[in-house]
Amino acid sequence: MRGAWVEPGPADETLTRDEAKGVMRRLWGMLRPYRGQTILATLVLVGQTVCLLAGPFLLSIGIDKGIDPGARSRPDVAVLNTVAAIYLAAALLSWVLGRLVIQRVARIGETFLRDLRSRVFRHLLRLGLDFFEREQTGRLVSRMTADIDALQDLVSQGLVAFVQNGLIFVGAIIFMVILSWQLALCTLVIVPPVIFASRWFRRESNRAYLEVRDRIATNLATLQEGLAGVRVVQAFARERAWTRRFHETNEAQFDANLETVRISVRYFPFIEFIGVAGFAVIIGVGGLFVDRGWLQIGILAAFILYLNNLFEPIQQLSQLYDTVQKAGAALHKLFELLDTKSAITERTGAVDLPDHGAFEVDDISFAYLGDEYVLRDVSLSIAAGERLALVGPTGAGKSTLAKLLVRFYDPRGGTIRYGGVDLRDATLDSLRKRIVVVPQEGFLFAGTIRENIRIGRPDASDDDVAAAIEAVGLTDRFASLPEGLETEVRERGSRLSGGERQLVSLVRAALADPEVLVLDEATSNLDPGTEVAVERALEKLMQDRTVVVVAHRLSTAARCDRIAVVDDGHLAELGTHEDLLAQGGRYERLFSAWTSGVAMGRTA
Repeated sequence: MRGAWVEPGPADETLTRDEAKGVMRRLWGMLRPYRGQTILATLVLVGQTVCLLAGPFLLSIGIDKGIDPGARSRPDVAVLNTVAAIYLAAALLSWVLGRLVIQRVARIGETFLRDLRSRVFRHLLRLGLDFFEREQTGRLVSRMTADIDALQDLVSQGLVAFVQNGLIFVGAIIFMVILSWQLALCTLVIVPPVIFASRWFRRESNRAYLEVRDRIATNLATLQEGLAGVRVVQAFARERAWTRRFHETNEAQFDANLETVRISVRYFPFIEFIGVAGFAVIIGVGGLFVDRGWLQIGILAAFILYLNNLFEPIQQLSQLYDTVQKAGAALHKLFELLDTKSAITERTGAVDLPDHGAFEVDDISFAYLGDEYVLRDVSLSIAAGERLALVGPTGAGKSTLAKLLVRFYDPRGGTIRYGGVDLRDATLDSLRKRIVVVPQEGFLFAGTIRENIRIGRPDASDDDVAAAIEAVGLTDRFASLPEGLETEVRERGSRLSGGERQLVSLVRAALADPEVLVLDEATSNLDPGTEVAVERALEKLMQDRTVVVVAHRLSTAARCDRIAVVDDGHLAELGTHEDLLAQGGRYERLFSAWTSGVAMGRTA
């Protein structure tokens, strides 16, 4: 593969026979709700296949019984009419059953894909933040798009054809043995090369299509990252560099697709050649049998037609194997995703957190993906109704400590209790109701302002929303918008300013009415005019609640009841603003540096 930036696909991701069987077992298990419909569709498909296979057999009867030059000078019209009528009836029945089976299979398949998409999305939303920190968004989008599309191709185009050709293949063998076991034995000469070629194709295409899936995911990740960061790309004139990076991942996907073509070019012409050779053998041997009186000519004609029904399914199954391989690789990737366990789970017998209580952080330590700890041996208590500021240098661990308090992560060691209950023993529903996070930048979803506010409590009425807005003093602010609460915010809230997005997120938190608020300095990225409105709303929101503030501005920390200084993963100092200044330690140095920056105009 070309392109140095591209991550190579894992070599051990090819599906072994056991893995393929495992995928099929799991698929069959997931199809359990549709098994009744599946069995019915299979029976209809069997009926259609029998009608199709009856044609050559009826033809042999028509030739040998209705047209027998050795026994009579004129054809037996009654036999021919009877055979023709049965043939026509079988063809009509096959047409009716074919329409029915396509409808049934399409409904089953589309219902399954709809449920699978919902299941994967629901599973993704339940995974912990650690998963999203190590996985690229583009790869996850690929699971929901390219992989589901591969299954869509199988359902919409290949599933009926695959099963039907398999049935025709087996049925043709049965009829061939019934008609002439001697000629059936002659066809065995083509079996070894077909088996050998098919096994090679299965192995190589399996590897190639898994590689294609991986390259598609990498390419989508590059595309998604480039579009998400387009402002940065343009601001630093990095369009050419990012285009070059996308070219590398796109070229890698191109190479992977060409490899699948090279495999197909070797396999499919070989299978076609074997089919032609098989026809030549049967026509030669069958003609000899007819000449010597060992075989009737009608049986030979039917045998040749069944031979076509033998080779044509092989060719179609080989071509459909591409689609099946893509679907199998896609299912394998999706099952891997569904098997990913969330780091944050609810224990059996979990209890609700109490309505009120104090935080107790007892000797906790934490590391992210590696073994390098970002927090070590941190202990502190936060009384109910207290406002605590977490300050410290960038990378000191203050934001990590806040994430542990809301159980976005679990500590590697130690415990965090609220109201005497270990957060790991609490129900997730009660935890999210008692503790709400207001991030540094308010994230809005496409929809109206009212709909975004209701995320805080989906069952809230319009009066509840209005009360939450009134509680933080923003009634006039939202009323001044052209469409009020029905204003469409567009994707990521792009129609609103940063300050307006943050105001919506504050009302959302007020509607949730939590006992504990965790704030990641909600005013640090706002213009001074909007900052005043946000500060006023925040002050109202924090009343009568326990508040933990990750403070980037020390003026915010100074207004809190206590300040915890986090430095190099340790709790270095803890006390009031005045006490910490009097100690002349880390906080005093941070505050002096900050006030000097304010005086020089570097800090708002």
